[in-house]
This record gives sequence, structure tokens and C-alpha cells, in this order.
Amino acid sequence: MIDRAFEPEIMADLPEAIEYNDMDFSEVNRAFVTDFVAYATQSGFELGKDILDLGTGTARIPVELCVQVPTVRVMASDASTQMLELARYNIEIHHMLDRIQLHRGDAKKLVFGREFFDAVISNSLVHHLPECESFFAESLRVLRPSGVLFVRDLFRPESKEQVERLVAIHAGTENERSQQLFRQSLQAALTIQELAELLSRLGIESSCIRQSSDRHWTVAYRKPA
Repeated sequence: MIDRAFEPEIMADLPEAIEYNDMDFSEVNRAFVTDFVAYATQSGFELGKDILDLGTGTARIPVELCVQVPTVRVMASDASTQMLELARYNIEIHHMLDRIQLHRGDAKKLVFGREFFDAVISNSLVHHLPECESFFAESLRVLRPSGVLFVRDLFRPESKEQVERLVAIHAGTENERSQQLFRQSLQAALTIQELAELLSRLGIESSCIRQSSDRHWTVAYRKPA
């Protein structure tokens, strides 16, 4: 198993943020939203309430969620000012200013009160965090009873050969810089076993974790009432 190699927690460089925003994640984002909506519906959660998106980046997922679910409202939070500047543009061009609110903050130390949100979602943030337990603990703290926690991220492959295979499959048509960003993200990710051990300390059973693609894990959890 390759060791975890950390990458910067906050994308502070504007050109890098622009390059990230220009990468085509539309299929991945659409699948995330579709899977979240499906899990929420199957577990009896009523959509159309207040949702927190942590590590929102340029707010592509909140926009997609608002398109799929016309009644939902989203607090889109990120630690990067540069990302949020691009997020504001994306929200404006999709006419979502009345449904998506931007917030700059640390996902490991949220300013929101206990049980403030009906759902907490996050896509591709965990691999940026050297210390992940506080992120999950804070997500649970601000989640209301019976609320849904839905988190997805990459998992770390066992070998460098597997890393390169995934880079070739999923970023082979991107430029060298984009391929390197994806390579670094894979190497910075948790394994599913590491994730399971972390979540068990917070009372989330391993049955709530599944491998959802050849490179992703998903945590889908309904907080007890």
C-alpha cells in the first residue's frame, strides 16, 4: 500500500482555481447529486430543506442539485476565496442567487450551531484534509436528527501502478497539469479501511460506506432521530 501524500488543504492560487473550474466534472457532479437524491428519498428524507455543501469549490454541485430539486436551498461553503469568486459567477449565470448562499469557512471548525441543517453533503474534500475526523465530527454536530450525511471522495489505490492506470482512464485527455492534480488527489486520499476506522469512532458503522466507483467511496448515513 502506498503511503498517503498530502496536498494543499486550500486552493489559494487563482489560476489553479480557474483551471480546476474548467475541468469537466459534469458527469461526476451529476452522478453525485442523483445518488444523494436517491439515497435521501429511499431513506424517507424530505428534500427541499436546508442543505450544507462543504468544500463546495466553484459550486457546481449546488447548482446541479438546485436544477434537479427545484425546492432545495443550499449553503455552499469553502475555505478558498478564489474558489468562491468563481462560484459566485457560476451561481449568477444559472440564476441561483436566491437559492444558493456562499460561505467562506473551515469545514473542520464550522461556525454554525448544533443541528442547523437537514442534510450535509460533500464531494472531493476529504482527501484535502490531513486530519479528517474533525470534519466528520463537525458535519454530524450541525446535522439535525433524522438528517442525511452524504459524502463522496477518492480512495487511495494500493500501488503507484494503479494510480497511473486511473490517471490514464479518467484524465488521459486532460493536460499534464490536470493529470498531475488528479494523481496527487489519488495519493492524498484515504483508503476505505482508514475511513471505516475513523467513522467507527464517531458511531457510524462500516455498512454506511461503500465503494461507489473504481476510484470513489461514498458515505451515506441517516442520523438517528
